[in-house]
Amino acid sequence: MLNLSKNHRNLVLVSFWGYLILSAFVSIIPALQMQEVKPLPGQVDLTHNEREGLKTYVAENCMACHTQQVRSIAMDKTWGNRPAIPSDYYFSKQRLDFWRQSPSLLGSERTGPDLTSIGTRQPSDDWHLLHLYNPRLVVKESIMPSYKWLFDEVDSSQIRKGDVVLKVPAEYLSNPKNKIVAGKKALDLVAYLKSLKQPELPGETTVAFIPAKKKKASASTEGGGSDLPDGGTLFMNTCAVCHQSDGKGLPGAFPPLAGSPIVNDKDYRLMVGIILKGYDARAEYAAMPPMADQLSDEEIAAIVNHEKTSWGNDAPTITAEEVKSVRDSLMSK
Repeated sequence: MLNLSKNHRNLVLVSFWGYLILSAFVSIIPALQMQEVKPLPGQVDLTHNEREGLKTYVAENCMACHTQQVRSIAMDKTWGNRPAIPSDYYFSKQRLDFWRQSPSLLGSERTGPDLTSIGTRQPSDDWHLLHLYNPRLVVKESIMPSYKWLFDEVDSSQIRKGDVVLKVPAEYLSNPKNKIVAGKKALDLVAYLKSLKQPELPGETTVAFIPAKKKKASASTEGGGSDLPDGGTLFMNTCAVCHQSDGKGLPGAFPPLAGSPIVNDKDYRLMVGIILKGYDARAEYAAMPPMADQLSDEEIAAIVNHEKTSWGNDAPTITAEEVKSVRDSLMSK
C-alpha cells in the first residue's frame, strides 16, 4: 500500500501519472479527435472580410450574450434545422492568426437569440447595421448595447463614393445635416453574421427553418382558408423585425405597412413581387432583401393576407396559386 504521507517519491510519482492521465483525457484525446472533423459538402471557408468580422465578434465578446449551438431539444428548433455537429464549426475554429486560436463561439447564455443561422433568418445588411448602431431602433425591447464606435457621424458633404450610409431617423443625429457611415469593422462584422447559415447534411431532407411557420391556421382565421399557415406568426418571425409588430415601420429606415397604398392595392402583384425579389428604395428607405428562397407560396400568401387585413388595412386576400403565378412570371424573365 502506498504511503503518500511519508514516502515523497511515491507522492511525486502518483501526482505525475495522475497529471498525465488527466491531461490525456482533457486535452490530448479531444485534440486528436478534432483532427478527424471534416467540413460538410458545400461548406465554404470564410472570406477575408468574414474572418475579419469574426475577429471583431470575438473582440466585442458577442458570445457572452449569444450562442451558436442548436441542442437536441424541442425549444432549440427555432434556431436551426437540426442539432449542431462538430463540422458546423470547422472553418470558424481555425486560428485567428499564428499566435491565437479562435476561442469557443458556442456560448452559454441566451441573453440575446442564438446566431446559428442568423444569416438565413435575417439577410438584410441594413437591418444588421442599424441593429449594431442602435438596437432599439429595430427591436424596441432590446437590452443589447449599441456599438456606435463602429460607425462615424459625418457631414453630408464628407460622404465619399463607396461609403455605406445608414438610414437613421433625424432625431438620433447630433445635426440633421449629418449622416451615419458604417466603418470597416461594422461592415466586416455584418459580413460574418450573414455567413452564419447552418449547412445541410448530405442527403438531408429540407425542413422548415422556423417550425412555427408550418403551424396551420384554423378555418376561422385569416383569409385564404385553413390550408395556409398562420400569417400573424409568420409576420412576427419574418417581417416584424423591420416593419415592426404594429406595421408602422421605422421612419427613414423601414416603410410602414399600415395604410400603405401598395398593401391596400387590389392588384396584389407588386406587393408579392417585392416580397419575392426584394426592393431597393435607398432614396427613402433601407433595401429589402429577396425572400423567394426562404418562403413558400403558401407562406407568402399567409403573410400578404395578414398585412392586407391588419392595422386598419382592408384589401382583398389572395391565394397560394396567385403567389405562384407571380413567382413563375418573375422567374421566367
